[in-house]
Amino acid sequence: MNPLDLFHVQDYVNENIVDFHNLRINTIKELKIERLITKNPYLFRAKYITTAAELISSLLDAFLSSSEEKLFGDFLEGLAIFIAETTCGGHKSSAPGVDLEFIKDNIHYIISIKSGPRWGNSSQQNKLEQDLKNAVARIKQSKRGVNVQPVLGICYGKTKTSYVRGYLKVVGQNFWYLISENRNLYTDIIEPIGYRAKEHNESYLHEKNNVINLFTRQFVEEFCNLNGSIDWAKLVKFNSGNFDLDRFLP
Repeated sequence: MNPLDLFHVQDYVNENIVDFHNLRINTIKELKIERLITKNPYLFRAKYITTAAELISSLLDAFLSSSEEKLFGDFLEGLAIFIAETTCGGHKSSAPGVDLEFIKDNIHYIISIKSGPRWGNSSQQNKLEQDLKNAVARIKQSKRGVNVQPVLGICYGKTKTSYVRGYLKVVGQNFWYLISENRNLYTDIIEPIGYRAKEHNESYLHEKNNVINLFTRQFVEEFCNLNGSIDWAKLVKFNSGNFDLDRFLP
């Protein structure tokens, strides 16, 4: 395995973390209120939200949280692939469900990368298991006698390494070590990830506040009573009104 130059890693992070921040801002700019209010209205009613601004802010935070997790997961996946390319000639895989492939110590590793330990429902986990099995079979068919190791690599968390569903589950520090043989890499990358974070976040918050103001005005016009209270029934009708079951019942 080739030694890892942390300055090159820092350069990669500094260049590509900008894309993450730009995508965060674009997500807000492209969002429409019609999409935002598809979130569960019953949940927010149960939380005793009484103002349009509070509801819009809560809906937006819930939407952006899941969106940012996906965006940052893509960034971490790219970082892991870059590191593996540098240390062991790894490359992005074209196999379904597999993100990274490399050969180390005569073992062909195929890795599906997830950003955090809480990912996927049972159906998604079943699909990953099958995708990894298919990838192993494909490689063994084309390269007789090769030792193939399927891996679920998770970028953060303290779960101990274990075999699960036929693949090796490697989490946190262990994952970053697997692709670099650097025990400290998982902490080394945290500093450059914060590159110009304050500046980027100020731009993001500016756009977010604009959207909150805009959507609040639109929401008041469409879903509030004349006295200013939220018309929850009207909101639920917009969110869930679709009655056609009478056509299918005797």
